[in-house]
Amino acid sequence: MNGAGSRFARGLALGGVASVLIACGTAPVRAPVEARSTPAAARPVAIGSGAVGGRASPVAPVSPSTSAAEASAASAAGAARLPAGAENAGKPGYYTVKPGDTLIRIGLDQGQNWRDVARWNGVENPNLIEVGQVLRVLPPDAAAAAARPGPPIDVARPAVRPESAGSAPTPPVAVPAPAPAPAPAANDDATEWLWPAAGSVVASFDESRGVKGLSIAGKAGDPILAAADGRVVYAGSGLRGYGNLVIVKHNNTFLTAYAHNQTLLVKEDQAVRRGQKIAEMGSTDSDRVKLHFEIRRQGRPVDPARLLPAR
Repeated sequence: MNGAGSRFARGLALGGVASVLIACGTAPVRAPVEARSTPAAARPVAIGSGAVGGRASPVAPVSPSTSAAEASAASAAGAARLPAGAENAGKPGYYTVKPGDTLIRIGLDQGQNWRDVARWNGVENPNLIEVGQVLRVLPPDAAAAAARPGPPIDVARPAVRPESAGSAPTPPVAVPAPAPAPAPAANDDATEWLWPAAGSVVASFDESRGVKGLSIAGKAGDPILAAADGRVVYAGSGLRGYGNLVIVKHNNTFLTAYAHNQTLLVKEDQAVRRGQKIAEMGSTDSDRVKLHFEIRRQGRPVDPARLLPAR
């Protein structure tokens, strides 16, 4: 091969190599394999999740501990809504407040000083009691005694068993002597009563019609007298239907109430004597001048005419 042919052959060879290199350089490059997650349409979405920009927004699952905490809080909130003292409802010596009740009325109906009722229950504002609230209406010792069952009667007998020869006889079981009976309290029913006003009776006791005492007529300013020795537990006008009212506690059994007065002449916690002038007759919260007089035995109204002396 001459020089020209040789050069031509080398040119062809170099061209082929270049073509191959060009072909390799322009070949398509495949993208690397990408691991894809489950399509959004196939992914589960928590019920109640919101939608943001057309996509379901994630919702944090409710953990069992959160549910338990919320349930506990709800239970505590429910317990907090129970009226004060609700755990004592129905127990002896306790009273459940009803609509329209006041501490003054509760004290009168239970035969107690309303201030004692407030103190036994930690009530600082007597105007703040609620329907359903349970109040102690007996002194703590008396309430505990009322709730305490009587002592059990011991009927056990010593077991009878055969005596073996030479053995000592079984000693008898010692039965404790009964405790001595407490000394009788003073007879509160022996209280000596006095008519609280001189006028005539214009309305008689009739509990079935809601008349809880006697109405005694008179003139404005006539004297109202304490029916027996005692201590004033209320003097004021805070009990609807009674006007200017005096309540006297005589002993653990009896209270007396003197209503519709024109003027009150005594104060709470003041000791009074039988026949002492404690008020002047009037017509407050009444349609006429009169004294409405009640005697309460352990809070329950009784007919004063049965206890007052004959005229």
